[in-house]
Amino acid sequence: MGDIDTVRAFCAAFSRRDVDELMGFFTADAVYHNMPLAPVQGTAGIRGLLEMFMKPAESVDFAMLHISEGDGVVFTERVDTFLIGGKKVVLPVAGVFEVRDGKISAWRDYFDMATWTKQSDAAS
Repeated sequence: MGDIDTVRAFCAAFSRRDVDELMGFFTADAVYHNMPLAPVQGTAGIRGLLEMFMKPAESVDFAMLHISEGDGVVFTERVDTFLIGGKKVVLPVAGVFEVRDGKISAWRDYFDMATWTKQSDAAS
């Protein structure tokens, strides 16, 4: 599987909301950074953050708008949609993934925190 295939499979896996499955995509020393927040490193930190997003969500969908790769880096433009409390939270995201030996070693998502907060607060 190529780097772009790894990222496509990872993003598609979000719809299954299985944190154990998602963790299988990461290297042990991976870093996950939602740019408005502090980065987390290692599988325990990443698992905690993913569980925080997945637990209240009734459904999750990462819609891929654009994807490209080069030199072990995969760039994505996505629209991530979460169903929380029966209400949709729709978040435009630019994601950057570094892939090493078929696993994600770094994941950075760039998005507007106010867009997330406004919608997720309304969904609570």
